[in-house]
Amino acid sequence: MALIAGKCDMEHIKKRRNLDLTEGPLLYKIMLFVLPLMASNLLQTLYNAADMMVVSLSHEANAVGAIGTTGAFINMVVNIFIGFSAGANVVVARYVGAKDDDAVSRTVHTAICMSLIFGAIGSIVGLCASKAVLAMLGNQGKLLELSTLYTRVYFCGVPFISLTNYCISILRAKGDTKTPLIVLSSTGLLNVALNLFFVLACGMSVEGVALATSISNAVSAVVLLYILMRDKGPCHFSFKKLRIERHSFFSILHIGLPAGIQGALFSISNMLIQSSIIRVNNSYGYDPNGYQPVVDGNAAAANLEGFVYTASNSICQAAITFTSQHVGAQKLRRIKRVMATCYAVTFGIAAVCSIVLLLLRRPLLALYGVAPSASDPALELAFETGVTRMMWTIIPYFLLAFMEVGGGVVRGLGKSLTSTIVSLVGACLFRVVWISTVFNWAIVNTDPHTALISIFLSYPISWALTALIHLCCAGFALRKMIRQYDPKEATV
Repeated sequence: MALIAGKCDMEHIKKRRNLDLTEGPLLYKIMLFVLPLMASNLLQTLYNAADMMVVSLSHEANAVGAIGTTGAFINMVVNIFIGFSAGANVVVARYVGAKDDDAVSRTVHTAICMSLIFGAIGSIVGLCASKAVLAMLGNQGKLLELSTLYTRVYFCGVPFISLTNYCISILRAKGDTKTPLIVLSSTGLLNVALNLFFVLACGMSVEGVALATSISNAVSAVVLLYILMRDKGPCHFSFKKLRIERHSFFSILHIGLPAGIQGALFSISNMLIQSSIIRVNNSYGYDPNGYQPVVDGNAAAANLEGFVYTASNSICQAAITFTSQHVGAQKLRRIKRVMATCYAVTFGIAAVCSIVLLLLRRPLLALYGVAPSASDPALELAFETGVTRMMWTIIPYFLLAFMEVGGGVVRGLGKSLTSTIVSLVGACLFRVVWISTVFNWAIVNTDPHTALISIFLSYPISWALTALIHLCCAGFALRKMIRQYDPKEATV
């Protein structure tokens, strides 16, 4: 009897971890999927924020700003080589929805193999190109020295980041968001502990937090891979089956390549914006080897902004997975309900997060060493920069949330290239043109503060344009797919 009860318990756990997202009430299923995902992502963002908070306690005055200038470059390289994990999510979820266990297994092993290869390539590229790219962005003197040191240590751990991302994508594809939450929460605490140890006990600075990040990601990768090895379903991983299966590889590449390119080009546009921030900082006449207040304030506000993005992006991940499973199960009519529910949920989350951050902006910015100071003009400028960014980007953040969800639905429908093109034109290209025209005019003909506002204004405008086009593309693609499967339902 005990054995039978044990088997029943195991079956119950398995069913809970492998959610059928195509049945039952959508709002309940979406929230059941999203809440653990959001919690794990927010914890990861909190731990990443802890990197900057802890490093602000180090002996380097520009440590926070230095890390802030590396984000766009790091994301560019990581997105190129790790962005394919989005393809793994879609393909595995589609096979899970179709209940094709053999195809799920082949895709899982192909995805893990891809993660190891692309992670290694990304690490090499980042190590070789970091200093030249950061200098091209405008980093000089001590800022360049610190940012280069941070990126080189960080890129040593990129293979583990890659493996972690692919393992999480596989778990999310089958509806399991609780396991990543537990693992990332645990290794995030390890990251914070190592941050404190390397910075406060060992006297390190940016290299200490980068090393802590690399170690914690290595632990995450090993634990998640072990969990997949213990999985009793089609997502079970075995080293004996580790190989690239051609069909699975190209299926992942078909979805993941546009997503990776999109993320990389987004990062390029953000690199252009980062270089513009440095130009505004230099227009105030600060010594390149001294404190850089505009860079510091912008980095702190951008890091806080990451919390709203992470929460909203969780709904995007839900939109991708839910849409993919519904396509696999050929339950296309419910996808409209998936879209409507995801839009409503993401609006609420973005609004609440934005209000909280704005109300608490003073104490939150102070955690990064950015606080108003009547006696120190540089510190006052850093604080004003942080508040300015928050006002112009966090208040309309629901527009970004709509953009992310729309793109997620389009990608889940298998139109990853369409989603990429829309995002690149509506956001990246628009920002490049904006910086080349509006900002360049403002930096020459107006004061530095107005020029700074012109940079931040490019964000909400591009979000609104891209969100609208994504919504239209999702509706068109869904109607076309419904006509293909059942012409009678095309107008439903």
